[in-house]
Amino acid sequence: MEKFNKLTGNAIPLRITNVDTDMIIPKQFLKTIKRTGLGEYLFFELKFDQDGNKIDSFELNQDQYKGASILIAGKNFGCGSSREHAPWSIADYGIKCIIAPSYADIFYNNCFKNGILPIILDEETVAKLQDSAENTLNFNIDLEKQNITYLENNEQKEITFEIDPVKKKCLIEGLDDIGMTLNKSSSISNFENNQAKKTPWLYRSEII
Repeated sequence: MEKFNKLTGNAIPLRITNVDTDMIIPKQFLKTIKRTGLGEYLFFELKFDQDGNKIDSFELNQDQYKGASILIAGKNFGCGSSREHAPWSIADYGIKCIIAPSYADIFYNNCFKNGILPIILDEETVAKLQDSAENTLNFNIDLEKQNITYLENNEQKEITFEIDPVKKKCLIEGLDDIGMTLNKSSSISNFENNQAKKTPWLYRSEII
């Protein structure tokens, strides 16, 4: 998994609450088990009408938000079914950080496993950041310092955020669940060796 420490980029203001995983990536695109190639289907039914025409009013279709790496969303983001394709599509699109007042628990944890930083801030602060994002401002996110900085009217703004220290460490070091296990490989080997000495019959490979 790619390491996350600092991020500088524009943000997409998504002023919708209760965005569920089917809205993030519709069910017809769940046939693959690959994590790549899903970015083009992100918010597909919000980007296109039933005739396949682009909906110009939707933020992801607007030129000023192209290449943005931050998504500023409404509360309860990622609710609904617990499909991993949702964070896969977000990451494949190029979004590395989401800012919202709250998330569905499973989606929130899946973000960390896919190298995405989900930041929780109060609704008033999120609304202010959405307003600032409309001015195509660059946001600087420092995970180590746990802050967001940006310029507004030539004035430096700073917002701090809280994060679980274990999840923070995993993002900074680029560790998913498998990586965390492999990080303990020497301890696992020592345990197995000691266990084999104490209970050798558990480790016999002969077929009786």
